[in-house]
Amino acid sequence: MTAIRKVVFPVAGLGTRFLPATKAVAKEMLTVVDKPLIQYAAEEAVAAGAETLVFIVGRTKNSIIDHFDKAYELETELATRNKQALLKIVRDVVPDRVNCVFIRQSEALGLGHAVLCAEPAIGNEPFGVILPDDLIYNAGKNCLQQMAEVFGRLGGSVIGTQTVPVKDSNKYGMVAGPRVEERVSLVDEIIEKPDPAETPSDQAVVGRYILTASIFDKLRTTGRGAGGEIQLTDGIAALRKSEEIYAYSFEGNRYDCGSKLGYLQATVEFALKHEELAEDFKNYLQNLKY
Repeated sequence: MTAIRKVVFPVAGLGTRFLPATKAVAKEMLTVVDKPLIQYAAEEAVAAGAETLVFIVGRTKNSIIDHFDKAYELETELATRNKQALLKIVRDVVPDRVNCVFIRQSEALGLGHAVLCAEPAIGNEPFGVILPDDLIYNAGKNCLQQMAEVFGRLGGSVIGTQTVPVKDSNKYGMVAGPRVEERVSLVDEIIEKPDPAETPSDQAVVGRYILTASIFDKLRTTGRGAGGEIQLTDGIAALRKSEEIYAYSFEGNRYDCGSKLGYLQATVEFALKHEELAEDFKNYLQNLKY
């Protein structure tokens, strides 16, 4: 597997769909069972070989910065009380070999702009992008690991995709192109949130990307698109004219934790996989009266 050394997390959004919970807490800090969404995303990146995690934050996202900072007082207290298991959990939030970089996105100008903000930390190398709202579970290799293998074989940018109902195409970036191998297609067309009557396929872009550094030049000249924002999809469409880009239909289950229903589904299913809770929670659900 080709290691992706740097991964970007665009986390400056306001999370209005979860108000009032997100009035004072970053939506990425909402927990699925006992771990915040941003932690699942970071662990996926680290497992794919990331050494630098680049967080694009807004002014209300201090809780994310605090989560990845060293908690000296908490660690001292746990050590004093000989709470070794809990101490390990706190220290393992970020492995020692991994660096965290935080960059402020001063204006909410869209996902494309957020990725462009990461350029000083990325430099001239390929990098991953993970949207923590899209929680993806696979018992084997995680989504970014799978995509890194595709990137290693084919050498072009890779976009994570999944099949969605055509009626929902106006909620996603949609891609189309010829198949080149199992689960992989060459991107001939990519459109941000097309009307169902105009979508080129049923393949939707989800929150996983591996991009070459050439994307930064394209984003610098990308005007505002859907929603009046600088869309990453539009930058990728421009990049496609000079580089091959691949769509990869990942193996695993995606939970849209940007929606209340998806978040609840993730909470239930992850609880049923949790080694401490699974059996008791399963029994609870089986006996639940409603």
